[in-house]
Amino acid sequence: ECAHFYLTVYEDYDCMLNQTNIGNNNNKFYVIQVLCIDDSYYCWTRWGRVGETGQSNLSDLSNSPDKAIKDFEKKFKDKTKNSWKERDNFVSHPGKYTLIEVDGDQDAEVKVDCVDGKIGKGPRNILPCTLDSPTQKLIQLIFSNDMFKEAMECMNLDIKKMPLGKLSKMQIAKGFEVLEEIEGAINASRPKLEELSSKFFTTIPHNFGRTRPPVIDSSEIVEKKKEMLLVLADIEIAQNLKAETEKAQEQMEVEKVPHPLDQNYLSLSCKLALLQRDTQEFKLIEKYLKATAYSHNQPKIIDVWEVDRETEAERFRENDGLENRRLLWHGTNVAVVAAILKGGLRIMPQSGGRVGRGIYFASENSKSAAYVRTSKDRGVMFLNEVALGKENTITMDDSSLKEAPTGYDCVVARGQLEPDPSKDIFLTLDGKQVAVPQGKPIKQPQYKDSCFCNSEYLVYKENQCRIRYLLELKF
Repeated sequence: ECAHFYLTVYEDYDCMLNQTNIGNNNNKFYVIQVLCIDDSYYCWTRWGRVGETGQSNLSDLSNSPDKAIKDFEKKFKDKTKNSWKERDNFVSHPGKYTLIEVDGDQDAEVKVDCVDGKIGKGPRNILPCTLDSPTQKLIQLIFSNDMFKEAMECMNLDIKKMPLGKLSKMQIAKGFEVLEEIEGAINASRPKLEELSSKFFTTIPHNFGRTRPPVIDSSEIVEKKKEMLLVLADIEIAQNLKAETEKAQEQMEVEKVPHPLDQNYLSLSCKLALLQRDTQEFKLIEKYLKATAYSHNQPKIIDVWEVDRETEAERFRENDGLENRRLLWHGTNVAVVAAILKGGLRIMPQSGGRVGRGIYFASENSKSAAYVRTSKDRGVMFLNEVALGKENTITMDDSSLKEAPTGYDCVVARGQLEPDPSKDIFLTLDGKQVAVPQGKPIKQPQYKDSCFCNSEYLVYKENQCRIRYLLELKF
């Protein structure tokens, strides 16, 4: 019986090249690999427009790797003007391709047949999943490759050139560097912005089909691209968790192995306890959502979990002295949920917004829901205990903020509306009183001239918040 398998990449002779030139409407890729099977070696190339399969070529068979390597190195030099041996000091040249750094080998795409191919480990017994049904569905959602691909495609990212789990942190960092260059030149001439935008799309491959790649020519677009790279970095975290889990499972010298969903759940180092619908906590959360969500397009609760992230309680206790605690909303892209459960809500050096570089929360579900990105109408939101302490109130944008002013613990951008404070009730969490809004938003006369419609609560230290609940919602 004939076994089908793929040629493997020989040593590290494997590269992904990309070139975007907006002026010439170029947006193209070039893949070069040395492939081997038994004692046969080939140099394989594939090229075309980003988002398309393109054309490919397989060199003549060689019985030693030398000829295939020579072909590979010549092709690399022709396309990039760089020597393969000096690739660690790669320099991009105008009109040439740039090297895209990926983690691990690309999958060799030439399939061959062999009569007596070696077969890997046979199937082992997989133990039944120990998670309850709603938690199984949640873990399935937040680790779903289809969901990650959908998220990347929504951002015009090319998933063929950036395979899941392969784009390196270094490449993402290079993307941020180019965005900073664009930011510094935002008022420069159109040709300069075209050149820098081409550089960005060369560094982070985008699929624009046959359309000319757009010019990044405003601060708003720069911010969107930064958010995109942050999502991409979090997708990589989730992919690495999956890869480590799969590797650990392969190495288990046992007949029975844990269910993959159990493995993914354990990789989060985070306890998720499903809340029953008849509990006071569930009813409180449901009322909070209904009171502060958009009335015309209200998300429906699928399930709610209590969250206990490993080490987060201990870190949060550092703020035991801070009073004025509130349970506040945080909405996000479903593609980053696994990374948040693993690492918590983080302040990224590249993040920003109307109230600066901090972690954003809201007292109105409708405000945070605007930041939710769903997968097939299913989205995730977090409710967080935030130790606000002494509030510094602002009513105008201040994107320069990186910490609360001296003498204050947080910044609150007060909105013209706020859930009726007289309806707040208090929940006791670990001995602390935490305010939970229950009233509908009402006008705040003292803030009628505020630039903010809804209030935004900002902390600039990661240990001032603790994720208390995760809500899976239907939008």
